[in-house]
Amino acid sequence: MSNTITLYNTLTRQKETFKPINSNSIGMYVCGPTVYGDAHLGHAKSYVSFDLIYRYLTHIYPQVKYVQNITDVGHLTDDADEGDDKITKQSRLEKVDPMAVVEKYMYNYFRDMDALNVLRPNISPRPSGHIPEQIAAIEELIKKGFAYEANGSVYFDVTTYNKDHDYGKLSGRKVEEMMDGAANRTLNAQSEKRTPLDFAIWKKADESHLMQWSSPWGMGYPGWHIECTVMSQKYLGDNFDIHGGGLENAFPHHECEIAQAEANSDKPFANYWLHNNMVTINGQKMGKSLGNGIFCHELFTGDNYQLTQAYSPMTIRFFILQSHYRSTLDFSNEALGAAEKGLKRLSKAMQLVDSLKSSDQSTVNVGELKDKLYAAMNDDFNSPIAIAHLFEAVKWINNLTEGKEQISEVDLATFKTFLNTFFFDILGLKIESDNSVSSTDHSAVNALMDLVLEFRASAKENKNYAMADQIRDRLKALNIQVKDSKDGAKWEYEN
Repeated sequence: MSNTITLYNTLTRQKETFKPINSNSIGMYVCGPTVYGDAHLGHAKSYVSFDLIYRYLTHIYPQVKYVQNITDVGHLTDDADEGDDKITKQSRLEKVDPMAVVEKYMYNYFRDMDALNVLRPNISPRPSGHIPEQIAAIEELIKKGFAYEANGSVYFDVTTYNKDHDYGKLSGRKVEEMMDGAANRTLNAQSEKRTPLDFAIWKKADESHLMQWSSPWGMGYPGWHIECTVMSQKYLGDNFDIHGGGLENAFPHHECEIAQAEANSDKPFANYWLHNNMVTINGQKMGKSLGNGIFCHELFTGDNYQLTQAYSPMTIRFFILQSHYRSTLDFSNEALGAAEKGLKRLSKAMQLVDSLKSSDQSTVNVGELKDKLYAAMNDDFNSPIAIAHLFEAVKWINNLTEGKEQISEVDLATFKTFLNTFFFDILGLKIESDNSVSSTDHSAVNALMDLVLEFRASAKENKNYAMADQIRDRLKALNIQVKDSKDGAKWEYEN
């Protein structure tokens, strides 16, 4: 079995063999949320996807240093240089301090990610706590001729940078074409910029702006792009392994990050760029303007007009993992319902794993299935294929339980280990308890069912097969499935 990982690098637009800078410690930075509102399905898609990647890298390598920022200032409403600061705007709406908005929605974000079993990053830096480092980076860019001050704001000079570098290499855009397009737009700050493509790395703040700091250029606040450049390099170094984020951030955010970083350090920034795709709702793009957004907490409670029921956090996680991280995830109640049923089937099988008994020989090829699972994850973290292989294991588990297949002691130990590793550790799934009669916490229900099955067994021993079948059929009408095996009858509740 090879543990060589191939991944799709947005920077080169092809799959590449992952070659870490230091195989003993992988560095990964993922753009985190701007905390001015609750986490939604799009956030779930992004951070479950990168949680899968983080979990698998951690499984393969001795150490992974995972940095994911929390944006608390500088992200403007048009995602570029114009509009209000998103957090400042929300603070005015809620009539509270901007940092109160940050604390509230950061708490809610981690609450929802914890519910989805998304592991916390090693470091979650905030731009407001790294103002001196950002100012120092901006001063260096000015000194090197890659940035200039204008009326208290500082802009990155794309034209100067592009003389010896390639601005647009991540997104595949050409400066000349972008210049032609920008010439047709009128920007409020256009008079301050040397060219339309220049972007703000420090913004002058007027007296009404609620978040501002002293700088060599006057009172202001950092631009959104410089924040991630500075914080990623502070904790991972000038050159690190993986930078990730949503595909919608490839331009301008990630393109600008690269320009700032490589202008200052004259080194490659991140070696591999990974981007997760977007979420659609019944084939339509999800967004606030369309009124079809769904918050994570609404998914868990069912409190949204687009939902026909509540869905458990593990159902949402499983639903996300059934699509590749680079694929569009299309939400529908039908798709979530199918995911719910699939997860229940997989979870029930996983609960039987520890009770499996070994035989003298194996009729199942455990080594081949294990290799298939690793091959799927090594191929750009292909969770849908890995899940499909786990359902192959479900058939084996059911057959082994019913005595239709056999497994040796050595193979059984291997089987149990890699199934638990993939289900719990790599895919990050959990067995969820519920209030149905299948819950093992309901000892009275279990005792009653044992009594019913004893009556049925007695009827069969006395050749009263009509009574035995009647008991089975009456239970089936109550969604209780009775299965006969060589070790006796077993039951399970099915929705």
